[in-house]
Amino acid sequence: MSFLWTLVALVAVLAVSWRFLGSYLAAVYEGRVTWLSWLERPIYRVLRTHPESEQEWTGYAGSLIVFSGLSLVLAYVVLRLQGHLGDNPLRLGGVPPALALNTAVSFVSNTSWQAYAGESTLTYVSQLGAIMVAQFTSAAVGMAVAVALIRGLARSGSHTIGNFWVDIVRGCLYVLVPIAFVAGLIFAAQGGVNALAGPTPIHDSLNGVTQLLPLGPVAAMESIKQLSSDGGGMFATSGAHPFENPTGVTNFLSIVLMLAIPVALTYTFGKMVRSRRQGATILAVMAVLFTCWLAFSAAYEHQGNPAVSAAGVHQPSGNMEGKEVRFGNTSSTLYDIAGTQTSSGATNSSLDSFTPVGGFGALSGMMLGEVSPGGVGSGLYSILAFAIMTTFLAGLMVGRTPEYLGKRIRGTEMKLAGLAILVMPVTVLVLSAIAVSVHAGRAGPLNAGPHGFSEILYTFTSEANTNGSAFGGLSANTTFYNDMGSVAMVVGRYGAIVPTLALAGVLARGRTLQGSRGQFRSDTPMFAGLLIGVVLIVGGLSFFPAASLGPLVEQLSHGRFF
Repeated sequence: MSFLWTLVALVAVLAVSWRFLGSYLAAVYEGRVTWLSWLERPIYRVLRTHPESEQEWTGYAGSLIVFSGLSLVLAYVVLRLQGHLGDNPLRLGGVPPALALNTAVSFVSNTSWQAYAGESTLTYVSQLGAIMVAQFTSAAVGMAVAVALIRGLARSGSHTIGNFWVDIVRGCLYVLVPIAFVAGLIFAAQGGVNALAGPTPIHDSLNGVTQLLPLGPVAAMESIKQLSSDGGGMFATSGAHPFENPTGVTNFLSIVLMLAIPVALTYTFGKMVRSRRQGATILAVMAVLFTCWLAFSAAYEHQGNPAVSAAGVHQPSGNMEGKEVRFGNTSSTLYDIAGTQTSSGATNSSLDSFTPVGGFGALSGMMLGEVSPGGVGSGLYSILAFAIMTTFLAGLMVGRTPEYLGKRIRGTEMKLAGLAILVMPVTVLVLSAIAVSVHAGRAGPLNAGPHGFSEILYTFTSEANTNGSAFGGLSANTTFYNDMGSVAMVVGRYGAIVPTLALAGVLARGRTLQGSRGQFRSDTPMFAGLLIGVVLIVGGLSFFPAASLGPLVEQLSHGRFF
C-alpha cells in the first residue's frame, strides 16, 4: 500500500472512530451502556460503591491517588519477586530495586518508559501481572480524568464530578478490554507471537550456532500497549521486532489504535457538553498540529542522513538508518510521530538515527504538551486546559469577562489551568539542568556535544510527558537516571492530574451562563487559530532555548537548515 493510500485509509478509519467510538464513550460514562452489568455490579459490591454515589473533586482525586499508589506497590512487589513467581525458564531473578521502582512508576503512570530489555529482564508473570494490568488501569485513569473535566464543564451548580471507581471500572470493562481483545486476535492472525511456552532453540546450520528465541504473550500485549498509550513492548526493539509487528497490516493497526481513543474523545466531549462544534474545533486543532509535525519530520527524513551524505553516499530513499526496509521511510516516520504525538511512545525505528530536525519533530511534539492528539484521556484534558487559557487571553483582548462553554474563567480557574500546563516544562527543564550539572548525569549519553544533550533532554521530556519513547544513545539503566526518571514520571503525571480535577470541581460548582451576541465564541476557526497559537507560544517560550542547544544547533552544524 502506498503512503498516500495509507493516509487516506487512516483518515477514514479515524473519522469512523471519531463519530461512533466517541458516541459510545459518551454513552459508557453516562451509564447508558449496560451489556456487562452482570459483571459490573459485583465489582461495585466489592468496592463498596454505587454508580449513583458521586464524589467531590477532592474525593475523586483522593481515590485516584490511593488506587495509583496501590497499583504501584503491586507492580513493584511482582517485579522484585518475579524469580519466585510462576514458571521461569530463563532463571531470571528479581528486578533490582531502582529499576523495579522506575518500571512500576512508568507503567502505573501510563508512561511506558523502559530502561531494560523486556525479553531478557522480565518473566511472563511480570509482563502480565505488572505490565499488562497497569496498561489497562492507567489508561482507564486517564479517561476518567478527562470525563471528570468534561462533567465539570457540562454541569451547573454541582458539587460532584462523578465517581472515580465507577469511571475506571466502566473504562476497563466496556472500552479497553473489548477493543484490545479484538485487536489482539488480529495481531495473532497476522503472525504476532502469542504463547506462554519458554524460549525456542534455533540452530543455525551455516555457522553451527544455537540461540534461544524468546516468545511470550506478545499479540495480547501489543493490542493493549497501542490502545492504552502505555506503549511498553515485550521486546527491546518494540515495533521493529517481527514478533510484535509482523506485517503492514499490524503496522497500520498499531497507528490506528494509538490515535483512536484520543481522537474519539473529542466527539465525546462535544456530545457531553451538548455542542458537537466544540468537539470538532478541538479535533481540528489536534489535526492541524499533527499534520504539520508529520509533514516537516517526513520532509527532513527524506533528505537523507547528513553524515552519510557528507561521505558521498547517495540516498535515494532518504534517511534509512535505523529503519525497517519492510516499512519504508515515510511509514516509519508516521508510526513514530503517532507514537510521540500521543503518549504511547511506541516506535518501529530508531529515533536516535533520525536526522536532527526529524528527531526534533518527535521531541517537540511532546514539548507541546502532547495535545495533538495526546494520550488516552490526558490529551483531551491537557488541550482543554489550553482552551481555558486561550479563553482567558481572548477575554482580556476584547475587554469582556472570559467565558468558556458558559463558565466564567476567573483567577482560580486560570491558575489551576496554568499549573496543569506548566508542571511538565518546569519538571523537564529542572531535571535536565540537574543531569548536565552532575557527573552521573553527564556519564549517561553515549554521544558528545549537542546530540548528547538531545539524548538527555529527550529522556526527561518523554518521562514527564508520560510518553515513554526513548531517543536511544543514553545509558538509562543507572541509579541516577532510574531515580530521576521516577521523579519525572510521578510529577509529570499527577502534578497535572490533581490541578485538572480541582479545575473540574471549580467549574462544576459555577453556574452556566446564557450565551450572548458579545460573547467570544469557542467553536469558530478564529478560536481554533488562537488555541494553536497559545499552544505554540507556551511550548516555544518553555523549550526553545533548550532545543537550540540540542537538535537545532546540531542541524546547523551540518551547514544548512533547509
